[in-house]
Formats: sequence, C-alpha cells, structure tokens
Amino acid sequence: MAADVKGSISGALLDKLRAISEKHLELTDRLADPVIAANPERYRRYAQEAAEIAEVVEAFAAYQTLLGQIAEARELKAGDDPDLRELADLELAELTVREPVLAQDLKSLLIPRDPHDKSNAFLEIRAGTGGDEAALFAGDLLRAYMRYADARRWRVEDVSASESDAGGFKEVVVAVSGQEVYRRLKYEAGVHRVQRVPATEAQGRIHTSTCTVAVLAEVPETELKLDPKDLRVDVYRSSGAGGQHVNKTSSAIRITHIPSGLVVQCQDERSQHKNRDKAMAMLRSRLAQADEAKRHAEVSEARRSQVGSGERSEKIRTYNYPQNRVTDHRIGLTLHKLDQFMEGHCLDEMTDALIAHDQAESLKAL
Repeated sequence: MAADVKGSISGALLDKLRAISEKHLELTDRLADPVIAANPERYRRYAQEAAEIAEVVEAFAAYQTLLGQIAEARELKAGDDPDLRELADLELAELTVREPVLAQDLKSLLIPRDPHDKSNAFLEIRAGTGGDEAALFAGDLLRAYMRYADARRWRVEDVSASESDAGGFKEVVVAVSGQEVYRRLKYEAGVHRVQRVPATEAQGRIHTSTCTVAVLAEVPETELKLDPKDLRVDVYRSSGAGGQHVNKTSSAIRITHIPSGLVVQCQDERSQHKNRDKAMAMLRSRLAQADEAKRHAEVSEARRSQVGSGERSEKIRTYNYPQNRVTDHRIGLTLHKLDQFMEGHCLDEMTDALIAHDQAESLKAL
C-alpha cells in the first residue's frame, strides 16, 4: 500500500534507498556464511560495511512503515463507517506531520559523512597582515578556542609556539582531543579579519589585521605508515617561551619528510620521546590532508585552501570590536556579541549554523 502514497522523497532517492537496503541484506547473508565467518579479515570488512549503512536501512524501513500507515488510514477515510472515518482523520493528521520529519532525517543520513569528523585535531594559528596587532589577535583567538575547548571538556596540549616581541603569537600550534573535535573545529579554517583600535594607537584609529587558522584531522599511525628512510629527524634545544612547559634541554624535535619537503616541529614536552610522537602525528595529519587536496584537485599543496596568503581580502570571518559584532561571510551570519564570542561562549551558535548550511547544500546535491 505504501507504493500508493507519494511522500516527500523523490523517486531517484527512493531508488537509492532501496539499493542500500538490498546491499545491507546481501551483506547480512554474507556474514551468515560459515566460509566468510572463518576468515576474520573478510568478516570484519563486511561487518564494517553493514554497520555503516545500518542506520539508513533502519530509518528507511521506518519511513516505509509510515507510508503504509498513511495508505491504510486513507482507505479507512474513504469507507462508509463514520466512526472509522473520524479515527482515520485523526490518524492522518498525526501521520502527515511525521512524514516530512522522517523524510528529512532520512535525507540527512544520505549525506556523505566526513570520515575525520570524530577525529582529534591540530589547530594552527598564524599572524597574517598587521604586524604586532595580528600577533596579539592570534593570542586572542587561541584564548577563545581554549575557553571553548574547556566548555566542551576537550583536552588541549601545546605543540609549538613562536611568540611576538609585543605579545601574542607569530605562530602557535596546539593538539585538541575529545568528542567530535574535528567536526566542530574544521569550520574555523581560513582567514580571520579583526577590526579594532590597537592599545598602542594614540589617535584612536581602527586598524585591520588578519590571522590564518588551519585545522588538521589527526591521522592514526595504522592509517598512514611512514618509511623511516623518508624522514630526517633533528633534535635541538628549545628557545623562547613557546608553550607552558618548554625548558632549555635538547628535547625539541624537528622532522622533515624528505619526499614532500614538509617540516613539523614540537618543543613543548620535556620528553624528547613525547615531542617526537606529537611531531609524527602532526606530520601524518599534514600528509593526509595534502593527499586529500591532491585527490580533489582543489589545491596544489597541503593547506593553501585553509590558510591562504593572509591578505585582508581572503576572509571567512570579521571581528569588529567597535560594533561588538562577529560576521561569518560564508553564510552571512552576524552576532552582535563579540565580547561573549571571544570568551568561547557563542562559537557553538556559529558552528551549528555552518553545519546546517553544509547539510542544506549537500541535500541540494542529492
């Protein structure tokens, strides 16, 4: 009977959902095969495939059940029994409200998931145009992100830092770990523009400066093996503050990936071994992102799409202190509570809007 009911999901999407359901049935049959069960690698692969589409299959089954119920209620409404027609009217009122909600949830499940969404991340902030004021704003951004991380109970660890003589950072890198770190932070990647009166400005003129932010998903060692012969490891003595725990021992690590020329360094930990582990993790993340960028033909090197050149014209967000507003230019959202935003309190509001926009664009593509 469900076939008689036209829901709010297009025929093409229904065909796709039927194909996914058939695929799940096929995988379930394979998992029940004793030959496959005796092969751990094949069994694991099929089980993983089945698990990845199980939620879609369950939601589609619930949607089909709902369409069947709508069809049955319409049949009752067309009958001769007045009591049954009244009951059918009530049921239809409820079911027709639920249909578009279930349909939207089902469409959302079809949106391709970013495989890194549940990953930890490296957050890199660099001062761009604007000299000392840009470096000061880099420090302000780092503080906002750390407040936000505290609120979400994420763990933040220093990796490396280069402080500015006037305060703030020329460059700072931290490792962030916790639940859905990359999913929430990836929208911060890009150029951030600040408009404010610097503390050193005697005439009260507003200056414009920029910082660039890059967000790299952490890649497990099991997903990306590095040949030791491709690596040059240098040990050196930390200089400058460069983090909360940096000392003056020769424990800082610089690793160069010879084939790509990528260089990473870590100077935060007192332990040379821990610094090496962090540097290796960051190197894997940068190499993975470079490979992904190459596959999509978006950029020719690892982080250009995120970092850009730091010019004022390349911006994803503007922070206007005199007007107490922050504007995200990708979605045209303005919040007139910059003071709260810089304390990490409103970043979720911005991120939720960006996620919703992302999903809407993906649904259009479907």
